Amino acid sequence: MTATGRPLRLGMVVVLALGLTACTVGGEPAPTDPVVQLGAPGQPNRTLTPEEVAGLEVPEHVDADVTFMLDMIDHHSQALVMTGYVKARTDDRDIRLLAERMEVSQEDEIDQMARWLQDRAQPLRENGHDGHGAGHEMPGMLTEEQLAKLEAAKGDAFDTLFLEYMIQHHEGALQMVQDLYKAGGGQEASIGQFASHVEGDQGIEIARMQSMLAERAS
Repeated sequence: MTATGRPLRLGMVVVLALGLTACTVGGEPAPTDPVVQLGAPGQPNRTLTPEEVAGLEVPEHVDADVTFMLDMIDHHSQALVMTGYVKARTDDRDIRLLAERMEVSQEDEIDQMARWLQDRAQPLRENGHDGHGAGHEMPGMLTEEQLAKLEAAKGDAFDTLFLEYMIQHHEGALQMVQDLYKAGGGQEASIGQFASHVEGDQGIEIARMQSMLAERAS
């Protein structure tokens, strides 16, 4: 417990290695590295006592994390439906390369999310969304009508729709990350890292797609 009586959270502290060896000397236990709590702006840092270190809370996953992972699997699944249209509908090299990169990254992320859920004994959805509108209430999800319009387009018309709709889809994923944090999720280390990766990766892709749209408009 801290001086205020509140338990310390792992995210509030940092371990500082001060060159101490992990080996034993003369049969004595090696000293442990000090754990330092970062001070507020303008305030000094403070080395925690062994009792305080023992009382550190390691954040665990919450219901919001599970819902986020299940929803994001469905969200990614629709993106794969969209990229699956590309080869038969456009010869544009940039669009094809973009879609290929998205397929690789999102398939890998679906596997990561499934493992995360399974490792925590959380069942996957038996009837997960297949990308055809069932989950369009999630941010950024395309409706049946939008998917049908994309599927029917070809050439330049397809390229423009693909970029516009995928930007919409990616922006929805960023909103889902923000909603996760607002619901108190994302504190467990692994899901926090994953959400941060989604936010960074899809933000970069949004900027790239916006640039591609601007090039086509000019």
